[in-house]
Amino acid sequence: MTMRATGAGTGTPEERPVIAVTLIRLAEGDSVLVAARDLEPGPHRTSGGDTVVTREPVALGHKVAARDLAPRERVVRAGMAIGSATRLIRAGEWVHTHNLASDYITTFAHRGGER
Repeated sequence: MTMRATGAGTGTPEERPVIAVTLIRLAEGDSVLVAARDLEPGPHRTSGGDTVVTREPVALGHKVAARDLAPRERVVRAGMAIGSATRLIRAGEWVHTHNLASDYITTFAHRGGER
């Protein structure tokens, strides 16, 4: 998925650079974005036209915080709560079982299955 750059610049829209969208917001109000490819740390374009700076590598299909998320705050993906933040999660940070607990099923951590 790509989008044309907008804003000041010379040339016609066809001559302006194409900026790839690498983070997708699945529904309005989502607090996480989904990686459209493997991402390196740094600035990435969202499907809404914003830029989010990822703080670490993020694999294709994984979630990134769209904004700071407070401890115990519900995390929303595709318009539905998928769990709660277990600690402060900064905008651009990878969101997974190390900082997200399911509110519905037991979540096992990467460190050997602690709950």
